[in-house]
Amino acid sequence: MAVIKNLLQQITDPVLRERLAQEVNRLSKNKKFGLVFEEHVPECTPLYSVPIKRGSFVARKTGKMNNIYIVKEIDGETATCMDKITLEIEAIPLSEIVSVAQFGEPIFPSLEPIDKVLNAADDNLWHTIIEADNYHALQLLEYLYEGKVDCIYIDPPYNTGARDWKYNNDYVDSNDAYRHSKWLSMMKKRLKLAHRILNPETGVLIVTIDEHEVHHL
Repeated sequence: MAVIKNLLQQITDPVLRERLAQEVNRLSKNKKFGLVFEEHVPECTPLYSVPIKRGSFVARKTGKMNNIYIVKEIDGETATCMDKITLEIEAIPLSEIVSVAQFGEPIFPSLEPIDKVLNAADDNLWHTIIEADNYHALQLLEYLYEGKVDCIYIDPPYNTGARDWKYNNDYVDSNDAYRHSKWLSMMKKRLKLAHRILNPETGVLIVTIDEHEVHHL
């Protein structure tokens, strides 16, 4: 704001200077300036194997994971849920909701074998595909391979606002004034985990990114 005020003082036309000063003053009362979020929506992860009980935090399976409800009562196959934001009460079938964990809550991840493919005669040659939220997958790898990974290749959302392809690329609304800050906050959490599992001497991190966020990253 100090820079804006200094620039206003350089305007020689007093009428224009006063009008601009009034607009800046009006905006400053309704807008937060600096590296802050206009609205902070915590990241959430569905926990499909966690039973739903009274007091559980849940979300609709077909809705946004950030729309969180608190289970107040369970009657048969129906849960009485309270919207965490609006406090409205709603009866939702148990089959339509899933337990969720917000970012920062302790989660103890584990791997559950689903299937395997044998293409080599030597059983010592093996690879593992982990299907999971990338943050929690990295948490799991940290338990097992801290400081041991040679190379990490990531292809994060480019934050372009595109919605017409398989992977979600509109992590932050394109009209959000702090879309770069929010995207960087998401990336920072994952990059710090990746850094901890990389070999500190020879580890390499490769990131696929385009012109929208390359300089911020």
